[in-house]
Amino acid sequence: MELYKGRPENTEGRLPREIRTYDFLDKLGIEYYRTDHERADNMAACNEIDAVLGVIICKNLFLCNRQKTVFYLLMMPGDKKFKTKELSSQINSARLSFADPEDMLKYLDIEPGAVSIMGLMNDSENKVQLLIDEDVLKGEDLGCHPCVCTSSLKMKTADVLGRFLPETGHDYRAVRLTGED
Repeated sequence: MELYKGRPENTEGRLPREIRTYDFLDKLGIEYYRTDHERADNMAACNEIDAVLGVIICKNLFLCNRQKTVFYLLMMPGDKKFKTKELSSQINSARLSFADPEDMLKYLDIEPGAVSIMGLMNDSENKVQLLIDEDVLKGEDLGCHPCVCTSSLKMKTADVLGRFLPETGHDYRAVRLTGED
């Protein structure tokens, strides 16, 4: 794996949702670094990607309430364990569960394995609420996918919060997850 600054020179074979991500970031003048890789389906592969980027890729979970009327995108450090009860009490939403892949595609134009804050650019109706663990907010940089699971990006947290999110019409809510039982 190599680290590149900005979008790929050759976009042949890349999905339109990935290209739209680069177009969106470039339009906003957000600097980003990218690495291309195989689908990362184990921690060893994730750790290798993190080492190339010099940042820990966020764990992104697409959640919903029991009635499937409220959807959440949760960003948290990849090394923290997710405890539903801990988050539910902070956002006053009982019975959180993982949302269906169909809803992920419908609202974020993302498929399982590629969930990312970048998908919020596709949620023009603001159906998804963004939740960010306070430890992610403390980092100078954050890592995420460009709406596909075969590339990863590194960019300034301040750019994502101060430039990307306002352009998508989204805000975020900070949460505190300990990952403890």
